[in-house]
Amino acid sequence: MGLKLYKKDTSAPCRSVYMVLELLKIQDVEYVTMNLKGRDHFTDQYLNLNPQHTIPTLVDGNFVIWDSHAITTYLLNQYAVDDALYPKDPKKRAIIDQRLHFNNAILFTALRETMVPVIYDGEKTLRPENVAKIKSGYDFIESFLTGPWLAGDSLNLADICCVATISSLNEVIPIDKNLYPKLNAWFELCSKQEFYIKANVPGLLLFREMVKSAELE
Repeated sequence: MGLKLYKKDTSAPCRSVYMVLELLKIQDVEYVTMNLKGRDHFTDQYLNLNPQHTIPTLVDGNFVIWDSHAITTYLLNQYAVDDALYPKDPKKRAIIDQRLHFNNAILFTALRETMVPVIYDGEKTLRPENVAKIKSGYDFIESFLTGPWLAGDSLNLADICCVATISSLNEVIPIDKNLYPKLNAWFELCSKQEFYIKANVPGLLLFREMVKSAELE
């Protein structure tokens, strides 16, 4: 198979790809760690692969795809033995896709806009507008949850991608169990899954250290 994944372990989008790879039991992957502060993503070689210069980027033979949601759906469509994680049923898939768009537009946007000033500009106080965006994301997830899983009766791609982001957001603004009981229960359920422990926790711990080293006030 010979997949190649350009990645950064602290990145929530990258960790969502790791979790899908773990669930698919795909081990033949070459991982290339990117140093974003060193601007590895602006080299000519990388820009030829991904002109948008984002991570993760997946190379599968002659095929190149970036954006974690595009990568994970590709992996499931290409390599999954069934459609349990990304159902072919149009209505079930539409709900999952909605959650993926929500993750990209709301959850990850809140994470990126909160952490970029901290990591790259050295800010020691979280901007109030960004804190509000994170809490708004929590509010929405609380309202989405009508059962144990985020988009249907069983674990699927929506849970995987969203929990990668939520796990990072929780390191910045911890989930209030009293305000968000359904969100907290879902997060705890996801956190107990073997794929989460194996593929998300190592990078999440590195992200936790990054947040601690920022010495936020």
